[in-house]
Amino acid sequence: MKYVQGKQDAEKAVVTRPVPASPAHRDVVNKDIGAERGTRARVARLILEHGPVTAAALGERLGLTPAAVRRHLDALLAEGMIEPRTARPRGQRGRGRPAKMFAITDAGRSAFVHAYDDLAGSALRFLAERLGGEAVSEFARAQVSGLVGRLEALMREVPAEQRIRVLAEALSAEGYAASASATGKGGEQLCQHHCPVAHVAAQFPQLCEAETEAFARLLGTPVQRLATIANGDGVCTTHVSSHALAARHARADLSTADLSSTSTSKESGR
Repeated sequence: MKYVQGKQDAEKAVVTRPVPASPAHRDVVNKDIGAERGTRARVARLILEHGPVTAAALGERLGLTPAAVRRHLDALLAEGMIEPRTARPRGQRGRGRPAKMFAITDAGRSAFVHAYDDLAGSALRFLAERLGGEAVSEFARAQVSGLVGRLEALMREVPAEQRIRVLAEALSAEGYAASASATGKGGEQLCQHHCPVAHVAAQFPQLCEAETEAFARLLGTPVQRLATIANGDGVCTTHVSSHALAARHARADLSTADLSSTSTSKESGR
C-alpha cells in the first residue's frame, strides 16, 4: 500500500489541531477558575485570622476535602503567602509527631493591606515635621473618634460583659479581623489579626496609642496593649480587665482616698 506524505501530514494536522472552545465552555472554565481563587482567598483569610492553624482545621471550617485543602495550601506556599510551622499539641509529651501548622507571612499579610500606605506615611511625616509629634497624636485621636462616635451610645445599652464582642465585630467590619476571648485570669483578650495601617503605625505609634485609649473608653474598663503587628508581632493583642475587678480597684482607690482625706483633716484640727 502506498502512502502519500502530504496526505499524512494533513490528516495529522486535522487530528491534532485544537478544537476552539465554545462560549459556554469558556464560561464554565472561567467560573471554575474564579471559584478556585475565591476558595484560596478564604483559606488565606482563615489562616490570617486564626493561624497558625492545621490543614485539618481549615478543612473542617471550609467543608473541604483533605486533597482540596492541600492543593490550596501548596499554591499559597508557592506564592509565599503562608509558611509551615510545627507545634506539639497541648498535653502531648515524649514521642509523637508534632502537628504541622500554617501561618501567614509578611507578604501574605501585605496582600490584605489597604492601599495608600505610602501616601498616609508621607502625610504624617509632613505633619510631624511642620507641627510636631503632638499634632500626629491629635490626628490619631481624630481618626478613631469615628469609631467611638458610632459605638459609644450602643455600648451604654449593652451589658458590660458583651461590650468586647460588640467591639470585635465593629473592628472586623472595618477590616481588622478581630476576635474576643476570655483569659484564665478573669479578664478578656481582644485580638486583631489584621491591621490595615500596620506599615504606617510602625513609624507612628501614636496610631496604636489612640486606638488603645478608644478601647478603654468604649469598654469602660482599663485595657493594656500587649502586642502589635506594627511592632513585628503576629497579632495585635489587648488585655481587657474584667469590669468586676475594675470596680473593686475603684472602690479600693476611693477608700484609700477617704482615709487619706480623714487623716489630713484630723492632723489639721490638732
